[in-house]
Amino acid sequence: MKQRSLQIKALILIGLAVLAVIGYLTIHVNPKYAAYAMELRVPKLLVMLVTAFCIGGASIVFQTLIQNKIVTPCLLGMNSLYALIHTAVVFFLGSGSLIARHPQLSFVVDLVIMGGAAILIYGTLFKKMKHQILYVLLAGTVMSTFFSSMQTTLTRIMDPNEYDALLGSLVASFSNVNSSLLLISTVLITGILVVLRRELKLLDVLALGKNQAINLGVDVDKTNRRLLLGVTILIAIATALVGPISFLGLIIANLSRQLFQTYRHSWLIFGSALLGMIVLVGGQLAVEHLFAYSIPISVLITIGGGFYFLVLLLGKGRQQVC
Repeated sequence: MKQRSLQIKALILIGLAVLAVIGYLTIHVNPKYAAYAMELRVPKLLVMLVTAFCIGGASIVFQTLIQNKIVTPCLLGMNSLYALIHTAVVFFLGSGSLIARHPQLSFVVDLVIMGGAAILIYGTLFKKMKHQILYVLLAGTVMSTFFSSMQTTLTRIMDPNEYDALLGSLVASFSNVNSSLLLISTVLITGILVVLRRELKLLDVLALGKNQAINLGVDVDKTNRRLLLGVTILIAIATALVGPISFLGLIIANLSRQLFQTYRHSWLIFGSALLGMIVLVGGQLAVEHLFAYSIPISVLITIGGGFYFLVLLLGKGRQQVC
């Protein structure tokens, strides 16, 4: 009975996602220019799918690792590091530099720095702090503040014209996606899933708690370390692809948990990815057809996520805060 209920809920989400996709691809499209419209909209749609999967899956895994349903991977500082990287490139090299002008090169630079930071900083911290995830989370919060402070300092002394050129890259947007980045992102995500396939199968056991997982024969410290690095790299990929979207993970991960109400992470990640697709496509429809591109999608998600965060704190979420 429980399995059938999960299947019905999944089918409803799939139906809503399909409707959102069809709406995005067809609304206000002149049949005469349908081919041209698809060339513009399909790459955006694929980027939304990749972003929803990265952030949705990473958020579910991260919440399980730290045994808390309110925090999200953005606390690891990847969003702040992304803003610092782009600000530093414009400040030291200029908005007309090779890195700033070429999306592919900028994406590679973002991914190398953020991925390297994840491996060096969090991999090292995990060992130094005796595999205590909450200490790593605290260190991530401190690093996020540090990166934000450096980024703010650079923007204050930056040339105003350069700052205007920088602003567009600091806000998440699907309006000017580069389809050539999709292949790189897909290959990297596939590689992460292959490398961490064994650890991902252990998520249901990790959700029981550290002591129970150890009693069941799981090397908890090693598994947590590998999964944490995977989460950080997935967030780095999503952030490098479209920019920082802070509250998306909070919204879709918790909605997935509330909707499916199961310990099976395969269902939770699947639901979170579908919800992410619905939120992103619906938000982009609003950005394009209601607000005429005057408001970026990240602003809509931040506003909605802020209200939802308050609901979680004032409701059942209060009991889940550490």
